[in-house]
Amino acid sequence: MKFLHCGKFRLALDRPLLMGVINITPDSFSDGGNFARTDAAVTHARRLVDEGADLIDIGGESTRPGAAAVTLEEERRRVLPVLEALAGCNVPVSVDTQKPELMREAVAAGAHMINDVNGFEADGAVAAVAGSECAICIMHKQGSPQTMQGAPAYRDVVGEVRDYLAARIAVAQAAGITQARIVADPGFGFGKTLAHNLELLRGLDRLAPPAIPVLAGLSRKSMIGAITGRDVEGRIFGSVAAALIAVQRGAAIVRVHDVAATRDVLAVWQAVSGKT
Repeated sequence: MKFLHCGKFRLALDRPLLMGVINITPDSFSDGGNFARTDAAVTHARRLVDEGADLIDIGGESTRPGAAAVTLEEERRRVLPVLEALAGCNVPVSVDTQKPELMREAVAAGAHMINDVNGFEADGAVAAVAGSECAICIMHKQGSPQTMQGAPAYRDVVGEVRDYLAARIAVAQAAGITQARIVADPGFGFGKTLAHNLELLRGLDRLAPPAIPVLAGLSRKSMIGAITGRDVEGRIFGSVAAALIAVQRGAAIVRVHDVAATRDVLAVWQAVSGKT
């Protein structure tokens, strides 16, 4: 059986894992402002754990298309109090950040995973996590959040994303990060059109080496809205369907806002497929 090593936690990968999302921001696309206060974010995180989340992912900087960057000081102010308050929540806590300085501080404050939409490309990012025991999630994107949805283009989106992830995994391993600590994320919606996203979903089982678990983050994204015609608040059914398809295509972790609904759907699928 494969395991994901997240600090003091070892998560068995014999079933799909649910990563619950907490946006500690005023401007995230799905729930901007709802959990911007520390107490609201902590309460919601604990609710997601009660609903069945296997990990919690907290972030203090929106990376939606067109989002403005925030300063290190502001991101630190948003994230670290929530991280510290969740120290005893009995599931790994991931911090979603691109900033090496905050990565170091988050690891010191007890983060069990660092989730970087920039693929740990910033100077010092790999070094910030290499000497720790925390897991890392390496994500692909094309461009920056400010520009990435302007005109994304690929010759072969599956091949290019696969090659990027393989190269960044190699960099991480060369720095001493074992494969048991590495997760790969194709970055749905990060510099991709709807057609690109669908092609990546179809090819999800070809995007990372077999030993590396793949994380799929499709929840409430614009691709779900484009397919269903629903606004963000009405995308729960489409999001759960996308999570199920991702798991069927090989995703080991699905990053979701609607934990209870996704958990129930995956439980039924597992029972029918004999994967319980």
